[in-house]
Amino acid sequence: MENGEEDEEEQTEERIKKKKKSSVVINIPSFQEVLESSQSKPPASLFRPSSSFSQAFSFIKDSEFYTPPTSSLPQPPPDNSASRQIAQSEASSSAAAAFTSLASASSVQSRNAILVSHRQKGNPLLKHIRNVRWDFADVVCDYLLGQNSCALYLSLRYHLLHPDYLYYRIRELQKDFKLRIVLCHVDVEDVVKPLLEVTRTAMLHDCTLLCGWSFEECGRYLETIKVYENKPADIIQGQMDTDYLSRLTHALTTVRHVNKNDVVTLGSAFGSLSRIMDTSMEDLARCPGIGERKVRQLYDTFHEPFKHVVSKRPAVHEALVQKNAEPCSVDGMMVVEKEAEDVSKQKKKGPTLTVKSALTAAFANYSDKVHKRNDKSLAEKGDKS
Repeated sequence: MENGEEDEEEQTEERIKKKKKSSVVINIPSFQEVLESSQSKPPASLFRPSSSFSQAFSFIKDSEFYTPPTSSLPQPPPDNSASRQIAQSEASSSAAAAFTSLASASSVQSRNAILVSHRQKGNPLLKHIRNVRWDFADVVCDYLLGQNSCALYLSLRYHLLHPDYLYYRIRELQKDFKLRIVLCHVDVEDVVKPLLEVTRTAMLHDCTLLCGWSFEECGRYLETIKVYENKPADIIQGQMDTDYLSRLTHALTTVRHVNKNDVVTLGSAFGSLSRIMDTSMEDLARCPGIGERKVRQLYDTFHEPFKHVVSKRPAVHEALVQKNAEPCSVDGMMVVEKEAEDVSKQKKKGPTLTVKSALTAAFANYSDKVHKRNDKSLAEKGDKS
């Protein structure tokens, strides 16, 4: 028992010694701890990041200005047959709407393009249609140029091999188009007979014939017709000024060798077209800048007849020479006498119709009609009064 007590006393003494030693030990801080303690710490931030956006702004839901949003995202439908049918109907309607939008877009594009029949595949003409869009389509004609206009392509070489091809193609069109064009490519040397047949077929079936001597020219025809599809007819008419000098210039410059300066000179010298037509060659020659060649051209234009009569005097002269040189038969004498009678009859006829006389007669008839209308209007006013 004594030994056990001694052991316990020794243990307690050792514990006391250890406690004394631990209280005496001084802890020395490390360099990193001293450096961290010397640095100034930043103030604590008021922002507390949240885990999600909804948690960060959850306080807004408690305010009086908050209204719950409508559900924009489609909710998953319940697993039943009715919801499936509704989803299928919505999908079909969206597909139909997309198809109609694509169809409308394609229809707009087809209106601005030339629709080409599939039978024209491989035609070198298609390479020369560059200024207008074109697409292949199931059409009756070869080229659909608009709602009421179409074109049929035909080469004369093919027409010689198949003479009835154009007739059957025109018959297929029936009366669906107002403007039906036969675009004929002239690719043979002897064109008189085949072109006459094509022209006759086109005229009998109310078709317009356009002839082109190259693929490029034929393509240019198709492009022009498509571009001017919705344009008025007067856009291709020449515009002429309404003043008198412009009309006089347009009339006199059609005479060869006469230019605009000559028109100004003649107009200032004589004053009107009628006086220029009535004047003599001497008076025309007095105008500055009007030479002998221009004077003769003007005078011949205003005084030569419309119909050129071929004189038979040389034939009669030759016949008379042959008569004096060699003895001829009775039939030959009769022919010579008839020719001489024809020449004398032509001489006895009245004056030939010239430009001047024709214009004078036309102006006289026009003035008579104007006077008659004025007399009628005056008579009607007198009766009303």
